[in-house]
Amino acid sequence: MNYTIRPIEPRDAEGAAALRRMPGVFENTTGLPSCRTADSEAFIAGLGPDDHNFVAVLEDGTVIGCAGLTVCSNPRMRHVGSVGLYVHTDYQNQGVGTALMKALLDLADNWLMLVRVELEVFADNERAIHLYEKLGFEKEGLLRMTTVRDGRYVDDCKMARIRIPGEALT
Repeated sequence: MNYTIRPIEPRDAEGAAALRRMPGVFENTTGLPSCRTADSEAFIAGLGPDDHNFVAVLEDGTVIGCAGLTVCSNPRMRHVGSVGLYVHTDYQNQGVGTALMKALLDLADNWLMLVRVELEVFADNERAIHLYEKLGFEKEGLLRMTTVRDGRYVDDCKMARIRIPGEALT
């Protein structure tokens, strides 16, 4: 499978919206089933200098994954970024999520000099947690009843990866 990871562009809005609504992806996001292409267009148009979003796209332009890193705008927290990721169900467990996360972490480590990269993941999303742990993230806490999913409240797991610039990851 040949795909490219590149910064998100306005032409990716339809594919990103379709991913957010996709069964097998949607349940692990905080989106709503009413997500429209216009919502993705507005999101992309509203990205600012602290937002760094990438897509994984096939040669025909099909979006198969999206990942984003947002640097905290508070001056006292400029060393912190938060990430999010989702991958098309047909391309999960094939390295797409790992490649997208590595692109975000390269940016965080080598260009933005972030010390802390954090995320929240549904506590029952074992595959995603495994991916994040493989990339050096550690569980920091359980956030109870954070999100409604399928008519029930579910828990989030707070995870983070700490890296002091110039030091090797352990």
